[in-house]
Amino acid sequence: MQKRVETSRSKVRKKILETLWEAGKMMRSWEIAERMGISIPSSTMNLLRLIEAGYVSTPQRGHYTITVQGRELLGLSKIDREQASRILNPVPSEKVFRFYKGMDQSLQVFANSIDEFCGKIQTVDVKSLEFHVPRRDFELWFEGLGDVELAEKMGQIRRMSLSGEHLRKKIYETVRSRCEELKRIF
Repeated sequence: MQKRVETSRSKVRKKILETLWEAGKMMRSWEIAERMGISIPSSTMNLLRLIEAGYVSTPQRGHYTITVQGRELLGLSKIDREQASRILNPVPSEKVFRFYKGMDQSLQVFANSIDEFCGKIQTVDVKSLEFHVPRRDFELWFEGLGDVELAEKMGQIRRMSLSGEHLRKKIYETVRSRCEELKRIF
């Protein structure tokens, strides 16, 4: 019986880490509980254990975020200054992201870095986002830049089947959060 309880706690804690990683931002205990469908006391108790283990930190009172060790536990690679710099730096013109809204329908809008991509997401025709997401174009571009983690997050967004402004908002928030994270590392 004790073994089953530990396994169940481990699964909940792993899910908390995944929830924090997917959010890409600080979260409160109640937000985590709500997103996971568990009680707030359960969320809080498990967060405290994750903090003790070094997998979660509290950069601001009542707010939780996943640590580097937590990311590693999920199998995500650690990003150092050099990698962050490579990911953030502009790419040569042949590697820029070119926005289309359909086959052979270029918008003549380009992004040469993740930061520039983030800005373009806010203004580009939403039809372009709806065109690129199912094709995995964003995922592949981020992988090409060396940001496997952001590519995985784009895959999660693709699987949500969002459209319109909901899609734009989710992509923007995810990319902006990743840019901020990489800039802190750099």
